[in-house]
Formats: sequence, structure tokens, C-alpha cells
Amino acid sequence: MIKNMVRLPTIVALLAVAPLTSACSSLSGTQRGAVIGAGAGGAVGAAIGRATGSTAKGAIIGAAIGGTAGAVIGNQMDKQKGELEDDLDNAQVERVGEGLLITFDSGLLFDYDSDAIKGASRANLTDLAASLRKYPGTEVLIVGHTDAQGSDEYNYGLSQRRAASAKSFLVSQGVPSNRIRTEGRGETEPVSASDAQNRRVEVAIFADEATRSALQRQYGN
Repeated sequence: MIKNMVRLPTIVALLAVAPLTSACSSLSGTQRGAVIGAGAGGAVGAAIGRATGSTAKGAIIGAAIGGTAGAVIGNQMDKQKGELEDDLDNAQVERVGEGLLITFDSGLLFDYDSDAIKGASRANLTDLAASLRKYPGTEVLIVGHTDAQGSDEYNYGLSQRRAASAKSFLVSQGVPSNRIRTEGRGETEPVSASDAQNRRVEVAIFADEATRSALQRQYGN
């Protein structure tokens, strides 16, 4: 029961950022990055991630810096998003704050109950690796998810192994290992009543600390 509770600070954080996200609905992706970052960086972004049940989105919003620097990051993310949408098959690419969230159906990447990358999915991950090499100033968080079939412990372990397998493949394609973190969330962050949709791998891409700091120094944020 405890893991499903939303603590008071989290509620306060969500109330604080709600006017921002509502106001952002009519803005471009670049403009949204600047506005959301200004009001939802750091701990607030992490709280939003926990409250909405998305570790990946929380990481992206938590890294937002806002202002002109955030808008510059957002502009790059818009460009990268367009390229990834052209390159990746059967993957959802969306802008979140100043970052990107890519969602792969785990059935596309893995066979049932397996953490071995399927041969047919290697082209997708190869294209993702090429994009990450092209845009080196970013950090990557890979989050594995499962459905609710089986025990919590087993599902958690499987989701961890799948995230680690995706990382290993990207590293084999030339992406530095220190740019990528992995997490397994098992069945704890469902997005649907459908088991098929809950079995997924999410890839969060956001500006790394060095890039954020350099842009803040440049633009005075």
C-alpha cells in the first residue's frame, strides 16, 4: 500500500507546476522546454515522475533548466526527435520538457521471458546509437517494464536485465557506457490495462550536466 501513496510534498509540487503545463499546451516543443524547465527542475521534476508513475519522465523533467538555455536544448531535441521518428520503426518518440522519451514495445526487442535482443530489432537500436553519437551532450536512462504476470520479484529482475541488455547493445555500437544508466521497474509503472502495452522499454534522453552548466554560463541562467 505504501508504494501507491502520493506524499504531500509531491502533491504540492504537482499543484505548483500544473499552471505551467496547462499554459504550455499551445507552445512549440522548444518553448515548452523553456517554460517547464523554469518551474519544474530538480526535485519538482522528480516528484512529478513519482506521482505520475513514470521514472523516465521524472528524470527528464528533473534535468530541465528553463530559460534561454532550456530553449536551446529544446531546439536540439526537436531536431533529434524528427530524425528519430524517421529512423525508428514501431517506436513512439515524444518530447517531454527539455528531453525525449522513446518507448519500445518489449515484444519488438525481446522474445517472451527473454532478455536477449532480437535480431530484427537490432536495426532500431543501431539507429538509436547513431543518433546518440551524433548528439553527444546528452545523458540516457533506459527503464525496463513488465506486465503483472508472475511474481513481483521475478518481473523486477527481468525488467532490470532487459534494460541492461539494451544498454549493452548501445555500448557495442559506440555509445560511451558512462552516458547510460539503467533501471528496472517491473510491473510498478503500468500505462494501460493491456499487458502488451505495459511490456515496454523506455529510453529517456536529456542534456547532461556538463552541457546544462555550459549553457547556463553562456546565457546567464
